[in-house]
Amino acid sequence: MDKFLRELIERKKAEMTELQARSEKSEDVAEVRAIGGQLEAIKKEIEAAEEQLRALPVDNDPVPADAQLRNAQVVGSFGARGAQPEEDNMEYRQAFMEYVLRGTPIPTELRDNENTLTSDVATAIPTVLVNKIIEKMEKVGMILPLITRTSYAAGVIIPTSTLKPVATWVGKSGNLTGEGLGSDRQKKTTGQVVFTYHKLRCEISMSMEVGTMAISAFEAKFVENVSKAMVKAIEAAVINGDGTNQPKGILAETAPDGQAVTVTGGAISYATLIEMESAIPEEYEATAKWCMSKKSFMSLMGIVDDNGQPVARVTYGISGKIERTLLGRDVVIASTYMPNFAAATANTFAFAFDFSDYVLNTIYDMGISKKQDWDTEDLLTKAVMSVDGKVVSKDSLVTVSNVLAG
Repeated sequence: MDKFLRELIERKKAEMTELQARSEKSEDVAEVRAIGGQLEAIKKEIEAAEEQLRALPVDNDPVPADAQLRNAQVVGSFGARGAQPEEDNMEYRQAFMEYVLRGTPIPTELRDNENTLTSDVATAIPTVLVNKIIEKMEKVGMILPLITRTSYAAGVIIPTSTLKPVATWVGKSGNLTGEGLGSDRQKKTTGQVVFTYHKLRCEISMSMEVGTMAISAFEAKFVENVSKAMVKAIEAAVINGDGTNQPKGILAETAPDGQAVTVTGGAISYATLIEMESAIPEEYEATAKWCMSKKSFMSLMGIVDDNGQPVARVTYGISGKIERTLLGRDVVIASTYMPNFAAATANTFAFAFDFSDYVLNTIYDMGISKKQDWDTEDLLTKAVMSVDGKVVSKDSLVTVSNVLAG
């Protein structure tokens, strides 16, 4: 069994190397996407086989026949779940709750039902809870609903034209049949992005008092805590990430020439607002949004145009939700992630951007690790996931910075 697993792992690694080489050379969007899916599947197969290899006896005692059969079945499915849906697997969900609340190890026979992880965590979050966390993140986030979401395999080279497709005319008819002419394949130079994975750890506290709650109440509380923690960390990185140990944020990019607006003299005038708006390229007229803190927006509320009309407006949509605009352009309030405009502080306090040009790449292989706080007796739980993100086009980026007099 040991020899079989090692040979299998080597074959899969060789196959993975070959596919990565094909992906780097390919200029076909569909082929790159297909290869990305194959790489992710092979990666999971390797991880599952390695897990089975580690589980084999370390001595030379023969492995019982029933154990060989069991191992062979798991390796053959490479971590895939059985026919029983995760939503119905109450046994694993109950064991997961016991682990989070009391630290009780999940029985070995139930671990086959875990997600296949790329991160080294103690145990996996049940799929049904992962789905609920994702859904909750979409609802509570301010920035997440606006950006582009993908799930490419790590290390796959993706042409930016894949993420931002371009249409071309094929020419007019040159014969009596009315049939259009074909177009040559575009020779357009495109950039490329390569997503890695940064581990995102968000610490949540599950109080000892929740130890007696029902599993439905536990799962609701767990989903709420994890989703809020994940959203704050991810959105902070989308805007301000340095790209080293976290995704590269929007403000880590340099705005194109003519699209970096500066405020001098410690005050924003109507002329400055006109300069800010005119810096946004025409092709992003309908899609670019301003992003700033609530205090920065409120500091603009008193500015009026030449006719005495306020340039910043607050209205209420059909649902009663507050909608803010600046010279008619939507404003995204992000007070948690953006500094406030202050006359005596030099900083970038606002920016305009088409958020769909930011791609967040994730594989929702969430897991957890935990420890106990001896001072409060609370069980500290860290939720872990793999995330990366990049700006694929900065053409829409307009930054607004306060510059102090030298």
